[in-house]
Amino acid sequence: MPWQVTVILHGRLNSNLILMVVVTGVTGKQHELKYSTSPHCRWVCSLVPGDRNGRQITRSTADAAQQPSVQQPLMSSSAMMRFCNASLKRRLLSKVECFLSSSDLVTSGWQKPRRRESLTGGSDNASCVARPEYRVPTRKRADCKAKFEMTGSPSDVPAEAVLPGEDAAWWQQFPKRWTIVVLCFFSFLLCNMDRVNMSIAILPMSAEYGWSPATVGLIQSSFFWGYLLTQILGGIWADRFGGKVVLGFGVVWWSIATMLTPVAAKLGLPFLLVVRAFMGIGEGVAMPAMNNILSKWIPVSERSRSLSLVYSGMYLGSVTGLAFSPFLISKFGWPSVFYAFGSLGSIWFALWQRKARSSPSEDPDISEDEKRHILGGNTVKEPVSSIPWRLILSKPPVWALIISHFCHNWGTFILLTWMPTYYNQVLKFNLTESGLLCVLPWLTMAVFANIGGWIADTLVAKGVSITNVRKIMQSIGFLGPAFFLTLLSKVRTPAMAVLCMACSQGSDAFSQSGLYSNHQDIGPRYAGVLLGLSNTAGVLAGVFGTAATGYILQKGSWDNVFQVAVILYIVGTVVWNVFSTGERILE
Repeated sequence: MPWQVTVILHGRLNSNLILMVVVTGVTGKQHELKYSTSPHCRWVCSLVPGDRNGRQITRSTADAAQQPSVQQPLMSSSAMMRFCNASLKRRLLSKVECFLSSSDLVTSGWQKPRRRESLTGGSDNASCVARPEYRVPTRKRADCKAKFEMTGSPSDVPAEAVLPGEDAAWWQQFPKRWTIVVLCFFSFLLCNMDRVNMSIAILPMSAEYGWSPATVGLIQSSFFWGYLLTQILGGIWADRFGGKVVLGFGVVWWSIATMLTPVAAKLGLPFLLVVRAFMGIGEGVAMPAMNNILSKWIPVSERSRSLSLVYSGMYLGSVTGLAFSPFLISKFGWPSVFYAFGSLGSIWFALWQRKARSSPSEDPDISEDEKRHILGGNTVKEPVSSIPWRLILSKPPVWALIISHFCHNWGTFILLTWMPTYYNQVLKFNLTESGLLCVLPWLTMAVFANIGGWIADTLVAKGVSITNVRKIMQSIGFLGPAFFLTLLSKVRTPAMAVLCMACSQGSDAFSQSGLYSNHQDIGPRYAGVLLGLSNTAGVLAGVFGTAATGYILQKGSWDNVFQVAVILYIVGTVVWNVFSTGERILE
């Protein structure tokens, strides 16, 4: 007698279905158990005596040509839960797990013996089994684990339930969409590690080469020359060719430029400016490409937290770069920073090529359940072949994104590039202290970005409109830094200055659930281009703001630097709350 598995719908507890599995072995010994499943709510269940839509699923492991047999139910039809087809067009989707034991029933811990006839109302089916008694399983552990997946309406549920082997390891069950998010996180970690190392290395470099503050500002801003060039281009490339190719290209490009920086500095200032601009070209495609790939992989219910996690990679990259750069410089000299950080890109690229895909439809390993969860009933659209520039630029919410991004990045890039100099010149910290204390604000941003993401997604889940959520989060991201930078010009102790800087950056991190999530809200198909447009304005803020800070410091003070940033934060708050939206405006 071959092994046989019979699945019977037994009942329902709250929102879960209770099913009974009967396994008949080669010796006729039966193994019976109950388990539950959480079905997708696309079908209806009810207690209907004698309903014909109930199904029993049996698989025979004998010869492949043998037809599967259908066992009689172990319970009377009046006591069984049956599937009721509410609509023939609806699909029944259910994923269940059952735990099977090959141990002896009496000696393996089964309890509560009952006669089989007490459930069936008679002994009509006594011939189906070798033993008339069974025990209901109450063990907390099973010998093996099997998974069933049933798809279809009650009229087309297959007659067989497949028993696969052991479940895959946990890392193989990790959702593919979050694998993409984690890889994007590490790419942004490398992005800011390679960017901020110059903020520390510029101090010994300027002492060695005799650079003035104006020259230092020029070197710092040269990165943004290249960064500006590839914002829109990176978005166009990502929307046409996929985010995987473009982001991979960017990481390799900027990693090579990072390792060439010491060589260029020794050759002369013009060479250094060119290499820093080349590095900006590579990093310029990162944000548009990431935005494109996440717009395809992440459903709206997870958008804020996924983007917050990715952007927190930038903040932790700043933490890592600012923490390790002083150590490497003191032990091995300033060139070691560029060689060490730049070489890490090759490791990331190998993992990216192996694990990443531009969209779920291109991934052969993604499960159907996860694909349905990501798409949410939407159809997969073809890659963008042409960009409707006139339509995009005619939308006020798009301009709200552009202006707000400019206002936001003015203050953010000033802190990113000039913070070590501020700690060194104003607060009188040495090089090591400057690098270590610069870690605190960025670590605060990494923490609060993820807190803001969870808050935003929770508000959306509770029914708050996406428009209101984006406005609330971005208002915190603007007004918080404005308040703490105003306080920064009033404090007189280093400890209070560091605290104000940390609070400013922490509240700034709420922007990841505001304007940085809004590109995918208003036009997911053009998410790369939209971020390229707004981030172009943000890069211009970085170019002008970083260079202007060096000029202001020659003529004025740090108070003047912070005052300009506060004014722009307030302007951004007004524009954002008047013109932004969370609704889709571009199809």
